[in-house]
Amino acid sequence: MTDHTMTHEHTGVAAGSDHSHHGYITDKDKYLNRLKRIEGQARGIHKMVEDEKYCIDILTQISALTSALEAVALGLLDDHLRHCVVDAAKLGGPDAEAKITEASQAIARFVR
Repeated sequence: MTDHTMTHEHTGVAAGSDHSHHGYITDKDKYLNRLKRIEGQARGIHKMVEDEKYCIDILTQISALTSALEAVALGLLDDHLRHCVVDAAKLGGPDAEAKITEASQAIARFVR
């Protein structure tokens, strides 16, 4: 997977609206297509191991797969911050604090 950029076509969510529609909903098809490609990459790596391909070639493919997953994760994180966290911050109070804490914890898990 060589395309590591994602375009964002966001629609605003009014403050106080139902949060059952997450920020990535406008990019859902793009995320699903990327995940399908990632699944294919993982199957390809599995086949490479089965076929006892050269270790460095397998590691190269694993690196590409890792980058692809990171691109999806960063896109989802960006969408979450721009929608769920911003909406909660506009409302203020304990829900805002909870969303900010949740986002901080997600970032911490991602950078480990």
